[in-house]
Amino acid sequence: MHNHMNLNLLRTLHILLEECHVSKAAARLHITQSAVSRQLAQLRELCDDPLLVREGNQLVATPRALFLKQKVEVLLNDFERLIIDEKSFQPKDWEYELILASSDYVAQYVLPEIAAHLHPLAPKLGINYYLWQPEYIERLHEMKIDLATSMLVKKPEGVSSLKLGEDTSVCLMEASHPLSNAEKITIDDFLAYPHIKVTGGADKDSATDKVLKKMSLNRRFSLKVPFFSAAMNRLVLSEDLMVVPTHVAKSLARHWTITYQELPFDLPINQYWLIWHPKYDNDVAHQWMRDEIYSVIQDSDYSMKTIEQIDS
Repeated sequence: MHNHMNLNLLRTLHILLEECHVSKAAARLHITQSAVSRQLAQLRELCDDPLLVREGNQLVATPRALFLKQKVEVLLNDFERLIIDEKSFQPKDWEYELILASSDYVAQYVLPEIAAHLHPLAPKLGINYYLWQPEYIERLHEMKIDLATSMLVKKPEGVSSLKLGEDTSVCLMEASHPLSNAEKITIDDFLAYPHIKVTGGADKDSATDKVLKKMSLNRRFSLKVPFFSAAMNRLVLSEDLMVVPTHVAKSLARHWTITYQELPFDLPINQYWLIWHPKYDNDVAHQWMRDEIYSVIQDSDYSMKTIEQIDS
């Protein structure tokens, strides 16, 4: 690359390689399409590479462009961090769309508390929520996810994280369920009734089926649904069972006529993590934001802090 690259061209290169679309890049840069086209021509000459080539109706990045994309992002992040540090970051002036990812449960019960806490401190901050999927842990950078919460059996690798707490899982049922007053439920009891599985967000339930498979057993599902609200509406009108983390059972019991029992087998401990891309480790604004969100989660009535499996 030649040595006549300025900051504006770097930013244009960054946006073009993110969008692979001249008009979308122009909209994000707040300049005309012809200006972006002229800058793309400059960039092609400076980089001695076409950068974006046409494939049908689309522009596709060249290998050289994909290599530059990572380098340019690091440079721009370093520059923005330098500017923020020099200005002494002030949350009240922070204009940003924060992308959070979590389970449906966190979105329903904890996210409103996070939004209510952050708004008076950072009134120009917007929040965009994604329903977490396990494969997103490999795509935090690609999806521009700032912060995520997830349940994992051990500390996640390749990302930065902070542990929120841990617990075990229990068997959830409607309060008048035939098993609600059992001194202890057995495997036969557990398998005698159909089950409901919540599929949205982090995987909360597959360990159960792994344990049963080792015993050459399996359970019958009456409903698999992404949302806790739908699952709970069905649960309280049936004799179905659900396996959920203890902190979720305690929280749901505040809103529904339900109870829960200890499982008739051992499962791995559930561990809960706040997760972010390592590129944000030293980012002043991001550090402030994740500290605030961590404190909200820990202080919430719906917290994932370490708790006992069954109240004594």
